[in-house]
Amino acid sequence: MNPYIAIPLALVMLLIAASGVAAVTHAWMLPWNRRHVRSPRVHGWGQLILAFALGWQLVCGMLIGDSGTRATGTLIGSGLLLAGLIVMMVGQLAGRDRRGYGTP
Repeated sequence: MNPYIAIPLALVMLLIAASGVAAVTHAWMLPWNRRHVRSPRVHGWGQLILAFALGWQLVCGMLIGDSGTRATGTLIGSGLLLAGLIVMMVGQLAGRDRRGYGTP
C-alpha cells in the first residue's frame, strides 16, 4: 500500500474511532448526525467497528507481504466494514425518538 493512501486512512480511522468512543461513553454525536441518530451508543459501536476495519485493512495492506494472506485479510476487513455500516444504520433506526430531547 502506498504511504499516500495509508497516512490519510490512518487519520480517518483515528477520527472515526474518537467519534465512536465519544458516542459510546457520553452519547455525544457530531452536530450533523444528532438529528438522524436515535441510539447514539449503538451508532458509536458501529463507528468503532468501522475504525477497527479500516485499521485491519491498513495493517493487511502495509505489513503483510504474502499476496494470498493479504487478499484474505482485505476480504475480512471488507466484511468488518459492512458490519460496522449495518450497526451504524441500526443506530439510526432503533432506539428512542430524539425529538424533544436536548439539542436537535
